[in-house]
Amino acid sequence: MVIGAAVPSGPVLALARLASRGSAWGRCPARIAFERVPHASPSSLATRRSGSGTAGVLLLENIHHRAVEVLEEAGHRVRALPHALAEGALLAELDGVALLGVRSRTRVTQAVLEAASDLLAVGAFGIGVDQIDLAAATARGVAVFNAPFSNTRSVVELALAEIIALTRRLTEKNAAMHAGIWDKSADGSHEVRGRRLGIVGYGKIGSQLSVLAEGLGMSVFFYDVADRLALGNARRCSTLQELLESVDVVSLHVDGRPQNSRLFGEAEFSCMRPGSLFLNLSRGFVVDHEALRRHLETGHLAGAAIDVFPDEPGGRGQEFRSSLRGLPNVILTPHIGGSTEEAQEDIGRYVAGKLHDYWIDGRSLMSVNLPELALERRGAGQRIAYIHRNHPGALARMNAVLATAGLNIEAQVLETRGQVGYAIADLDGQCPRAALDQLGRLPEAIRVRLLA
Repeated sequence: MVIGAAVPSGPVLALARLASRGSAWGRCPARIAFERVPHASPSSLATRRSGSGTAGVLLLENIHHRAVEVLEEAGHRVRALPHALAEGALLAELDGVALLGVRSRTRVTQAVLEAASDLLAVGAFGIGVDQIDLAAATARGVAVFNAPFSNTRSVVELALAEIIALTRRLTEKNAAMHAGIWDKSADGSHEVRGRRLGIVGYGKIGSQLSVLAEGLGMSVFFYDVADRLALGNARRCSTLQELLESVDVVSLHVDGRPQNSRLFGEAEFSCMRPGSLFLNLSRGFVVDHEALRRHLETGHLAGAAIDVFPDEPGGRGQEFRSSLRGLPNVILTPHIGGSTEEAQEDIGRYVAGKLHDYWIDGRSLMSVNLPELALERRGAGQRIAYIHRNHPGALARMNAVLATAGLNIEAQVLETRGQVGYAIADLDGQCPRAALDQLGRLPEAIRVRLLA
């Protein structure tokens, strides 16, 4: 429910060649992808304003301008578009693009990844990465980064605001006032203190909601398929049904894995206590909205707040359609759980920094799909970044190629993750092209990069 995506098992070689330093790669179906970029220390990001080692960057869906600033200050060539792109349109824009940034509506599919031979890394400017085919990205040696913590607080604050608004019936009071009706009755209006909150999915967002809800005096129950540590006085439920039968408010905070499709439907709503509230700020496809509407219309549920939907408009101003429209006890918001200026600025800074670090030094810390790796620079020689299938002897074969070329390794690190390995080696000199070609021909090779 809130477990990270698995590392793929199917190996595919990244097939391309370096046409010229700093330019787009040509296509060559018989060679591994190579890339040359100049060295820069972490502290020099803001001073690298130009040079042949800059990357082509495409940012989609109105990503915060802080991301553009970070990448342009590093010397990269950035193009930012305010909207999402469909698969065909995205393919047409990716020639020469090494770093791609998306939010939730652009799908980075297997077809996109296989065609985009220049692409080295994808940044998901938010928490979710289900819009990216992680298996295909890993098989091509494309790193994927996200911002797992940056908008957590914003989502939690919206959930708390909606719980309070529904518990106090603020939506109905507001609508009545705008209609000229003065109704000061306290009927159906309650404090949140003392009420029981059930959290489904106790990951980063669910656990922080747990802590803040306790601060408001709520009793917290949670259910998760993973073994999560209970924070504060929160109580774990052994089954989803146990949680639903125990609480007054249910809030979903699960991930976007396919197994969560229709997680919440007729059976689950029927298990909820009469007069309960329901919130979903996770993924649209996990809830059966027709079943939710029936339980709201019958009065079994007192209210709901929904921020995510199975089908969402592609951009601002397009018509929003939902069976939940028109219900007075339902709060509908346009997927804005993490859409605060603070969260979006932090996401922009964080993910842009991760993309640059990977481009310039091969650092994959906090990558969603690759082994996490970082190595401080040693000496003035070149650096090899080598993504490969995790086979016995892979590192020894890599080092044998470098030794045969007369290169001494000044520093080296290796990490593995499932069936994928990632090694970085700092050399004492210049790596000849023949050695790179030989590395690319090793049986386990996925992607080789030469970082000057």
